[in-house]
Parts: sequence; C-alpha cells; structure tokens
Amino acid sequence: MLKVCIFGGGAIGGYIAGHLARAGQCEVSVVARGAALDAIRANGIRVVTPQEDFTVPVKASSDARELGVQDYVFVTLKAHQVDSALDQITCLIDERTVVLPPTTGVPYYFFHGCKGRLNDCQLPAIDPSGRQWTRLPPSQVLGCVYWIGAHSIEPGVIAQDGAKAGCPIGELDGSQSERATRLAALLSESGIASKVSPDIRAAIWVKFVNSLCWNPVAVLTQGTLGEMHDAGDVVPVVKAMMIEADAVASRLGLDIGPDPDKRIAMTLSAPHHKMSMLQDFEAGRPLELQSLAHSLRAVRELADTKTPMLDSVLALAQLRADTSRRTKAAAA
Repeated sequence: MLKVCIFGGGAIGGYIAGHLARAGQCEVSVVARGAALDAIRANGIRVVTPQEDFTVPVKASSDARELGVQDYVFVTLKAHQVDSALDQITCLIDERTVVLPPTTGVPYYFFHGCKGRLNDCQLPAIDPSGRQWTRLPPSQVLGCVYWIGAHSIEPGVIAQDGAKAGCPIGELDGSQSERATRLAALLSESGIASKVSPDIRAAIWVKFVNSLCWNPVAVLTQGTLGEMHDAGDVVPVVKAMMIEADAVASRLGLDIGPDPDKRIAMTLSAPHHKMSMLQDFEAGRPLELQSLAHSLRAVRELADTKTPMLDSVLALAQLRADTSRRTKAAAA
C-alpha cells in the first residue's frame, strides 16, 4: 500500500489527510505539533464540507523519523516555514519519494524543466542558499495547486469554504507520468477533485497571483471575499494587481490561461471565506507577505519589468502587519 505523509497539520493538510485516510487506499500519516497534534491523536481529523461531516483516525507524530520513508510527501506548511523544516522533511524521502512543496508563492523549482533560456534557473530570492533545491531535488517534485478554501474551526477540525475544492497536479515538463496519474487518481477517489495538468507551471502561476493579489488586500480590509466584493471599489484594485502580475508572466513566456475576470469570479464563489493570510493575521501568526514579495521580486527581475501597484499594496499590508504586532506587544 502506498505511504502518503502530510507534513503540516493545518487547514489544508488536515483536509487532505482526512479525505485520504477515510478512503483507505493508502497509508496516511501527518507530521504536526502542539494543539493540532494533540487533537489528531485524541480525536482523529474531522472534516466539515457543504455535503458531509466526517471524522477519521489518522496516525500523527511530531517526529518525522517515526514515520519512515514515504511514497508521497505533501508539504502543507507556509512557504516561509519550509527551510527550517528541511531536516524533518528529508527523513521522509529517498530517491524514489515524490515531494509536493507549497505553492503559495513562486516555488524554488518553478523553472525546472522549463523550455528556453530559463530552464533550471534557480531563484536566490526564494531559496537563497539552494538548500531546498539540493535537499528536495526538483526531479522528485510534482507541482501541485491547492484550490481548497478551508479553515480550522479548532485544532483537528477543518471546515471547507465554498462548494468546490480541487487539487490539480502535474509534471513540470508536462508529461503524463505514472507517479502523477497515480496520485491524481488517489486524490479523486478520496473526494478531492484532481487531474494531471499538462501545464502545471501556468496553474502554479495563477495560484501565486491569486494569493499575491487577494491576501494583502484581505489583510488591509479585514473582510471576507463577499465583503470585499460588496464594498464596490475593492475588486477593481485586485484586478489591476492581477493584470500587472500577468504582464510579468507574458514577459517570461508563460501562457497562463484564464483572464483575471474568470479567476476573480472563481475566487468570489466562496463569499464567506477569509483568505488564509487574514486568518493568520487575526490569529497573530506570522504572515507570508515576505514570501510573496520575494517571489514577485524574483520573477520581476527576470522579466526586467516594474510592478508599482503590487509593490504599493504589499508595502501597505506589511505596514499594517507591523503596526498591529507593535500594538499587541505594547498591550501585553
């Protein structure tokens, strides 16, 4: 039986682990810590969707060494957490293990297998020392995009936001490999819609831009997607940011597919959802603003272009996060 480990016990990690464990088609484990680890050990993982509510036991540990080498490893940490977790993650892999790193920002492996001048271009702004490239080799990576709106009601209890959730995966060279088709089938049979994308790089870009544009605006407005829509003049700002980002993609030779209006409509289909960065902001957790800014800088420099709207909104969101942290520290 295939062994699948979810490295990270938050909303996305819990959602995937819960579905896979319930399906029983693979051996599932979770690397978690703190309250999430305690809750999963005591009660299993509970997943609440618009269609169902189920609880399933899942093996969980704070020490990856206890779990052994896996066939697939989903790294569902925040992008800024990956580097410090590499020692633990590498306990789960050998030369055959397939790794699915996070793709909130542009991932370190983004240009592996890319046609043209950018093939195997590394991104020091994202992976400064090349540690991720070396320890999680791009040849063992599958690209993955989490179109899963979810939040943790409490540790070990995950609620899906919106009617749909999906998880396209793919090889960076666009091939239909056995390892990709096998995982897509495993996810789909568990209840998480998945297919092998012939252009996962474009899909990763779309998700990156979605996070890049919506998350900082959510921190500034502190609104749900529906509240941002109803405000009237907020969504046009998001669209202008997307257009600016897509101009970078065009300069890099990326064909990203759906236009901003279609992508915005898809995001707004979950009006009650709070963007993940707003959830982190309200909980006092570190934000991924720097990861997004580093990703933007890395691709903007390659494209030799400017992004004034994006730069301004990111700067405003960073200031909002900094002042909130200082206010809370002063009140403590």
